[in-house]
Amino acid sequence: MISKELFAALEAMETEKGVDKEFFIKSLEAALTAAYKKEHGEGMNAEVVLVPEKNQIKIYSYKTVVEDDKEDLDFDKELILEDAQRIKKSYKVGDVIKEEEDTKSFGRVAALTALSVIKQKMKDYDRQVATSEISAREEQIISALVRRVDRGVVYVEIPDSSLEGILTEKSQIPGEQIRGGDRIKVYVQKMRDDDKRGEIGVSRSVPNFVKALFMLEVPELTSGEVVIKAIAREAGYRTKIAVASTVDNVDPVGAMVGNRGSRINPVLAELNNEKIDIIPWSEDIYEFLAASISPASALRVEANSSDKSCRIIVPDEKLSLAIGKQGQNVRLASRLTGWKIDVKSVSKVDGETQKPQEFVATNTHNSENIDSSILEDIED
Repeated sequence: MISKELFAALEAMETEKGVDKEFFIKSLEAALTAAYKKEHGEGMNAEVVLVPEKNQIKIYSYKTVVEDDKEDLDFDKELILEDAQRIKKSYKVGDVIKEEEDTKSFGRVAALTALSVIKQKMKDYDRQVATSEISAREEQIISALVRRVDRGVVYVEIPDSSLEGILTEKSQIPGEQIRGGDRIKVYVQKMRDDDKRGEIGVSRSVPNFVKALFMLEVPELTSGEVVIKAIAREAGYRTKIAVASTVDNVDPVGAMVGNRGSRINPVLAELNNEKIDIIPWSEDIYEFLAASISPASALRVEANSSDKSCRIIVPDEKLSLAIGKQGQNVRLASRLTGWKIDVKSVSKVDGETQKPQEFVATNTHNSENIDSSILEDIED
């Protein structure tokens, strides 16, 4: 039997890796029991028991004593009273007879089963340890070394972890070129409990990547003096961030930008100069909606709070800027605010004889010319 070698291996793992033997024993017993039943009969009431203090593996079968005339006798689990009393005169109906089975014929199957279980459990244990190490970095940015790029998928080395980071094409910034040996910043996404692949999903395209980059550059975000209230992003093209201050003497937009762009410039460089609009958040929804179409300026906001839809009126010459290429700017503004936004030029609105019903204003706000975009970006 393999008992001596098996328990020596368990002792070695406990000593060298700090793995508690109990981590394996219950799983080994269950696996060996299933293997024994498969070999000797699935209907058996049997169990394999490990006895580590004696370096032994025991196999027990159990049969219940039944009446001599019982019909449909289950020979794997039942024994008639007459046969039971030949073993021991005191047995009676309902008693459970425990017998130790011969383990010699089970040796090869047990060895293969134990080896398979130990390998799998070691993988599970290593992943558990690695997961514990990486859990503190979830939803944070790390600097990772690119191990290889295969068919557009980037595999990165997670520092101080045996797990590998996977940057799919969808998780990359469109147009960026990443090569083996590069060191890049990636956002560690929250791990799924059911993920057994030994891989960590990382991203450079999610909105929280931009948020985490600013966390590295803006002390006021860490201290809580400035908070990011909302963020919307189309990776590689444009991000809109709504910020607010929790103290009176801190300008949230200025804090994000820094002196002469000292804080935003490193973020822009990491994003390959993706456009970023930093917008002052406001409890006044009309001010917030007006600011959301930055870098364009709004003349008037007409909003219907019942279905969270609004119309923003802009100067004729700012219409294309407010809408953005292929509607990108207004689309991001809608995501940022959570409102359905329609942008119209002032001449178009003034020429209407009757406003469409869905835009009947419940309130009208004449906003100031709010342009919180940090970039000089004029879009055709």
